Amino acid sequence: MESNWTQESYADSLFDKDETLERVLESIRKQGMPEISVAPGYGRLLTLLVRMNRAEKVLEIGALGGYSGICLARGLTERGKLTSLELKQPYADLAYENLKLAGFGEQVEYYVGEALDSLQRLAEEGRRFDFFFIDADKGNYLNYLEWAIKLARPGALIVGDNTFMRGKTINPNEKGNAVTRMREFNQRIARDPRLDGVMLPAYDGLAIARVKG
Repeated sequence: MESNWTQESYADSLFDKDETLERVLESIRKQGMPEISVAPGYGRLLTLLVRMNRAEKVLEIGALGGYSGICLARGLTERGKLTSLELKQPYADLAYENLKLAGFGEQVEYYVGEALDSLQRLAEEGRRFDFFFIDADKGNYLNYLEWAIKLARPGALIVGDNTFMRGKTINPNEKGNAVTRMREFNQRIARDPRLDGVMLPAYDGLAIARVKG
């Protein structure tokens, strides 16, 4: 594990410090919010994947302070839109403020409340998306995956963060509900016939899947 962290630190050191994202992290600390934003390397990957997929409609489940939102928005075209689901109003407010300061205020919208309720609402509105980023309560990852598949356009990408849950997922002694559900999510990414999936083992684990068209 120590070797992996050394490799990740080396990779991160190759890139200049991102002042915009550093300000986001500082704002999260000042608000006393959990410091659980996506890892820097995976943030850069999100931007790259959104851009490579030419995604016009991106759905984020879990906004926190806007770190991942900025990474996703950076990959959008000028007419692209980010829809972000966040449980807590103060978190959504901070995320929006940070997105606005980063120049993406006109390209983001927030649905506040239980994500499963918001996903149902999006379905009723007939919304469809090209890209999904899941980084919310781990016990619902499997539910979020099913909703993403329902709301996906053919060829959409689905990305899920923290698939190792700080080592809990691969520890056979861990039996909690969130861990069990995450294991099921990971298995679904690997084996669901509706998906082409891969698991990246750096940082805290990242799942990437393409919805077959």
